Amino acid sequence: MRLIKLEQPNCNPCKMVSNYLNQANIEYETIDVTQQPEVAARFEVMGVPVTILLNDQGEEVKRSIGFKPEELEQLLKELQ
Repeated sequence: MRLIKLEQPNCNPCKMVSNYLNQANIEYETIDVTQQPEVAARFEVMGVPVTILLNDQGEEVKRSIGFKPEELEQLLKELQ
């Protein structure tokens, strides 16, 4: 499983999610939706930040929209 975070530059909630994941010492891939809009379209992202847990086949397992620590915690539990 892997974790991706879709964000935009200078997005405060995006920074909050990054800080949360960094403090939890979690590896994740950051995708700037302004640079890679095709990824946002693939996952039907309407706003950022969106943190998505993917299985080994690259399929979405679960997502968290915005900065919601309780949802992020659930993603991290499934990641382990």
